[in-house]
Amino acid sequence: MTHRFPLRVYYEDTDLAGIVYYANYLKFIERGRSEWVRDLGVDQAALKAEAGIVFAVRRVVADYLSPARYDDKLIVETVLKALTPARVVLDQRVLRGEAVLFAAEVTLVALGPGGRAARLPAEFRRALGAP
Repeated sequence: MTHRFPLRVYYEDTDLAGIVYYANYLKFIERGRSEWVRDLGVDQAALKAEAGIVFAVRRVVADYLSPARYDDKLIVETVLKALTPARVVLDQRVLRGEAVLFAAEVTLVALGPGGRAARLPAEFRRALGAP
């Protein structure tokens, strides 16, 4: 299952060269992940309020392949790569049309109250098809 999130590059996303500043790709894929989780039916605010569970990025491996520019229409694709009781690994890409501009492998973990590692919430695992 590939989740697709559309976005547009605004002036504030660019640097002096008029291309998307490299760190903003991390913001773009964060938005894509947030919408992916929302579309799975998981309410992250409720999860934090009721169980003290939040998701955190543990690892990102990123490749910058081609620049995006002001006013480009982009798509953030998110695909589940692996799921364990304690982490989820995603492949994420930022595309302009069919061209891949940025690709990343992102590992997420759950943190419980006090910021300690916790098992991924059952609600989240069920939404991903895990028993």
